Amino acid sequence: MPWNPTQYNKFKDVRFLPFFDLSKEIQESSILKAVDLGCGTGEQTALLTEKWKQAHFTGIDSSVEMLAKAQPLQSDRLTFKQQTIEEFASTPETWDLIFSNAALQWSDNHAVLFPQLISKLNPGGQFAVQMPCQSENMLNKLLYELADSEPFKTQLKGWNRPSPVLSLDAYAQMMFDQGLRQLNLSQRVYPIIAPDHPTLFEFISGSALIPYMERLKEEDKTAFTTAFQVKIAQTFTQLPALYAFKRILLYGVKE
Repeated sequence: MPWNPTQYNKFKDVRFLPFFDLSKEIQESSILKAVDLGCGTGEQTALLTEKWKQAHFTGIDSSVEMLAKAQPLQSDRLTFKQQTIEEFASTPETWDLIFSNAALQWSDNHAVLFPQLISKLNPGGQFAVQMPCQSENMLNKLLYELADSEPFKTQLKGWNRPSPVLSLDAYAQMMFDQGLRQLNLSQRVYPIIAPDHPTLFEFISGSALIPYMERLKEEDKTAFTTAFQVKIAQTFTQLPALYAFKRILLYGVKE
């Protein structure tokens, strides 16, 4: 999927808040080998290396465009690798910290993926994950509804992307069953105050809208984005608009 780092980072301040909240959960224990899944441009991974100066971090991302921005940040304790999260999950390496901020929502079948990831932790290893609650967030709902309506359903050949993100209860049970303790799971709202409707459209166009644009023909893209902006304006009738963007934060320590 062709990511645009510039578009994504237009909302850098908003996207960094949950990263800082998640990183606060990580204990000051001996972390020697850590991985950041879905590292993007690598800025957040670099911040982690500054905090845990004894650790070597590997940033994993599937996007060539994002990793091109990350390469200048490489050091003797920070390397980057192009790899999907599913490919990473199938490797035999183990880790002291598995960290992922706003990335695992792009992977399907969490009931299979999460046990695979947790199994890659060393004893005492830490698991820290943050994801948007896509099925509860209004812009994601509007996007899904639009793609399921005509003529776009036909243009997309019936394709749509329901969120793979599960409930907090499901993750809690899964993490416990896989031997994680000191569990700390929460849902938090990170409000976005949008002065106008284009701001809301730009926020989601840098992430969830991308796979829909990939699948539409060039001649259909303008109609789709126009219809999406109309739905946004019809839904958020008060300006400035408060977008209550929900995210879940998951943390645990391997026995």
